[in-house]
Amino acid sequence: MTDLVQALASEFAAFAPEIAASPKVSLYRIHRDTRFSKDKSPYKTHAAAVFPHRALEKNQGAGFYLHIAPTEFLIGGGMYSPSPEDLAAVRHHIGIHHKRLTAILKVPRFRRIFGALSGEQLVRVPRGFPPDHAAAELLRHKQFLAFRTLPSQTAATAQFGAIVLESFRTLHPLLQFLNEPIVKMQDAKSRRAALMG
Repeated sequence: MTDLVQALASEFAAFAPEIAASPKVSLYRIHRDTRFSKDKSPYKTHAAAVFPHRALEKNQGAGFYLHIAPTEFLIGGGMYSPSPEDLAAVRHHIGIHHKRLTAILKVPRFRRIFGALSGEQLVRVPRGFPPDHAAAELLRHKQFLAFRTLPSQTAATAQFGAIVLESFRTLHPLLQFLNEPIVKMQDAKSRRAALMG
């Protein structure tokens, strides 16, 4: 996994320089958190890595993700658990630029690899947007995810690297779109803090 993360760091420099990839940032611990679980087995049965935006916290914004388990090789990413503030910023961004997001999701290669956008959704359009908004379906999302699942044996084939890169290259425009308003918001906060300090 360390070798994979380091190899991806070189690739990201070419097509996604804003994405962080290092063993310290990307790799998840092998130990399970058993404090609130009946299952007290100490170790995870999958190896996972996350690749977040450099300007954001590790679990903030949208990033790439993959894990390799005995039963599957999962690869994709997006925005898993946004804070209320970040989610509001993304929804506002979608409200204005929904045609851009729709175009990203309709790219044939995106549809072939990931299908459609997934993740938890509200039953209704969130407060502040008209129910008949052109982007009503997109605005209902609480998570913005795109994943593909392949047989675990894929990780031991010569095609593994090419599959990882194709998946992340295809997903990158979605990450850029989702991170845009959050990075802008963080920059504005930093400027205000600098002025105050």
